[in-house]
Amino acid sequence: MNKSSGRQAGPPPIGRHPGPRFNGPAEKPKDQKGTIKRIWSYLKYQRIGMISAVIFVIFSTLLGLLGPLLIGIIIDEYILKEDLSGTIRMILLLTGIYIVGALFTWLQTFVMIRVSQQTIRQLRQHLFEKFQSLPLSFFDKRQQGDLMSRMTNDIENLNAALSQSVIQIISTILNVAGTAIAMFYLNWVLALVTLMVIPFILWSTKQIIKRSSKNYKERQRDLGKLNGFIEETISNSNITTIFGKEEQTIAQFKEANEKLRSSALKAEIISGLLGPTNNFINNLGIGLVIGVGAILALSNSLVSIGIIASFVTYTRQFFRPINQLSNLFNTFQSAIAGAERVFEILEQQDEVADSPNAIAKSKFVGDVEFRQVQFYYQKDKPVLHQISFHAKAGETIALVGPTGSGKTTIIQLLNRFYEVNSGEILIDGQNIQQYKMENLRDHIGVVLQDTYLFSGTVRENIRYGKLSATDEEVEQAAKIAYAHNFIKYLPMGYETMLVSGGMNLSQGQRQLIAIARAILEDPDILILDEATSSVDTMTEVQIQKGLNNLMQGRTSFVIAHRLKTIENADQILVIKDGSIIEHGNHDSLMEKKGFYATLQHQLQVQA
Repeated sequence: MNKSSGRQAGPPPIGRHPGPRFNGPAEKPKDQKGTIKRIWSYLKYQRIGMISAVIFVIFSTLLGLLGPLLIGIIIDEYILKEDLSGTIRMILLLTGIYIVGALFTWLQTFVMIRVSQQTIRQLRQHLFEKFQSLPLSFFDKRQQGDLMSRMTNDIENLNAALSQSVIQIISTILNVAGTAIAMFYLNWVLALVTLMVIPFILWSTKQIIKRSSKNYKERQRDLGKLNGFIEETISNSNITTIFGKEEQTIAQFKEANEKLRSSALKAEIISGLLGPTNNFINNLGIGLVIGVGAILALSNSLVSIGIIASFVTYTRQFFRPINQLSNLFNTFQSAIAGAERVFEILEQQDEVADSPNAIAKSKFVGDVEFRQVQFYYQKDKPVLHQISFHAKAGETIALVGPTGSGKTTIIQLLNRFYEVNSGEILIDGQNIQQYKMENLRDHIGVVLQDTYLFSGTVRENIRYGKLSATDEEVEQAAKIAYAHNFIKYLPMGYETMLVSGGMNLSQGQRQLIAIARAILEDPDILILDEATSSVDTMTEVQIQKGLNNLMQGRTSFVIAHRLKTIENADQILVIKDGSIIEHGNHDSLMEKKGFYATLQHQLQVQA
């Protein structure tokens, strides 16, 4: 994005439209299998870590399977035979096995946390880079808080799942398979009794998952909307206070908060049934094993007390991974819902890419021409109708007209924030679509009506227009913009720290710094979109002197309502309802006594 406009660092700010509200339609759940495949496409870059974690899981699983087998041997061969020294030796061996198994468990957890952090870092980087490549129209339709929620909450939910769930799935498969083999080795009858419980666990899990997945999706949606409302409210707290809408804002927050509580409650209650339900089935399975084992032992079958003890341990070990997966189910579902929201952004179409033959120029002469340009934000609802004009190099072009007539849209098209629907825009005889996007915007300096300053010093904010500028160049630009006069009285002068948005300065002071930033950039084409709208008349006179020097020899486009700003323009384009209805300089338009003359008369009366 253009440097002077303050749209390059951080995710591009949201547009002027408020975005979706709280009574919008619910999002439909997307393909979870597809989402898991997308997650795996990131995990595959951590092959070494994943392989290491799997190896540690295998060792810890084998050691865990060896433990119950030794318990049965200790009971049958040592305890029942009253061999005290042998019992002590075997107990020490069993203790060592469990200690080494715990070490391997810790290692697999440690490695998997590293894998998840590396994966999340890459995904977060891709999402941030995606924000930089999306067109301005995308942000016009989204709440900033909702986008921030995807960058923070949704990604962190996925991080929690990757560090726990992925390795847990592998561990579960190995544990269940290994335990089943060990149980069949000891006694096939008791093994079959244990496996009889599995269909009931799978059925209950499927039923609960089916009912809770949608609720987790709705919870993430409501959380994003609540975050968007909070961000919007805090950013515009002064407007809320001015209009006395505190109670209405609280009521809106209460409604959004209640929707989040409701969707979160549904998700947690339904998924919360999974653990207790499966625990009940597991305990029932253990009871069956003990009962059948006792019957077999009393009937002189080849079942000893030690085997029954081993089977009880194996049965718990068989069901424990399944129970752990049930406990991780909330995390997993929340992660899938969050990942879907992240991938939804990553799937958005980027800003129009440069053509293979795109050119870059070191300097623009500044000859600008619009030829039969038509544009619409919504299909079949044109905002600009066949706009045509020619600005010669070095001329100042003023755009005037009622609010919403299309003045700012013309400027945005020149910057390629949007692409024309028909017609073409030329700079130096070349269609702007044939220039590299970055090169085009490097040569166009913009001072917007809505000024934004970043967290940092005053000097750093001015230097944003030209990062290689010296301190002297920064201060000279501030003097030309008449910003130096107030900066020198700040607590630390040019080193004064500004909060995000520059909210510790007045609106007029923020605009002066933005003008200084554009001056420092030294652009070939200058755009002033109501650049002096927030300063007083005396300050405007001073700024205008600096701007006149800056515009000398440069093609300049000025959107303004004040007479002094536009009366000296080489050309004045009068825009109404998306069309140029009058065209000329100030004197010729006043002589016509048309719309421009009426508009100027109204401005003089207001002044």
